[in-house]
Amino acid sequence: MHIGFIGTGEISKAVILGILGTNLSIKKIYISRRNKKISNYLKNKSKKIVILNHNQEIVDKSKLIFLAVTPEVGRKIIKTMKFKKSNIVVSFISTINLNDLKKYIKVKCQIVRAIPLPPISLGVGPVPIYPPNKKVKRLFDKIGRTIEIKNEKLSLNFWTMSSMMAPYYEILSQLSNWLIKKGLSKKQSENYISSLFLGLSKNAHQNKYSDFKELVKKSQTSKGLNEQALKELKKSDFYKKLNTTSNNILMRLKGK
Repeated sequence: MHIGFIGTGEISKAVILGILGTNLSIKKIYISRRNKKISNYLKNKSKKIVILNHNQEIVDKSKLIFLAVTPEVGRKIIKTMKFKKSNIVVSFISTINLNDLKKYIKVKCQIVRAIPLPPISLGVGPVPIYPPNKKVKRLFDKIGRTIEIKNEKLSLNFWTMSSMMAPYYEILSQLSNWLIKKGLSKKQSENYISSLFLGLSKNAHQNKYSDFKELVKKSQTSKGLNEQALKELKKSDFYKKLNTTSNNILMRLKGK
């Protein structure tokens, strides 16, 4: 099968690297030259990857087409491309819903919205898709774990959670910088913080707990350091602000 990527940002890069690490029977991966640094990097990774100068070329040569551009660019260029009924179009675009994609694409081909994130390059992480699609699921199951969603409104909640990637990394950055200011080297602090949070996430994911509340309870002792840190962050409304921000992101996704 031949596949193509319209847009070569970090998400396209992650998905392509994930695919290259599998045994999927993909003969060619066509990519746009939009981001020269990433497109050249990917081209050097495999002979399967071919850079094309025009988006329509990618569409013409591909069975499976990934739309990985910003919403602004997507609204401008998708309607200018000519798709075929045999195409499967997978959109990574956050704020263009399925009905609008159908209007822009015009032909009755299979259209799926998907939410892959950078860890997919390592073969880990969930990939929510809407609507369910066997072929798309088969591909993403090779590089992560597909979550099929039957309701587009429900899928918006997953898009909302995807917005927490940068805030999460900012937490790691802030804690790492704190350690650097206390005398650790940049390498030491970043290795420690990334390992610490990786371990915490693995513990939450792999061990059996009734829910996250149980995990919160088990991770603190009376008058201990974790109890103090939790109380102070709660007092500052840190966690309430997470919910407020999530609601604001969801409203944006709903176009309100």
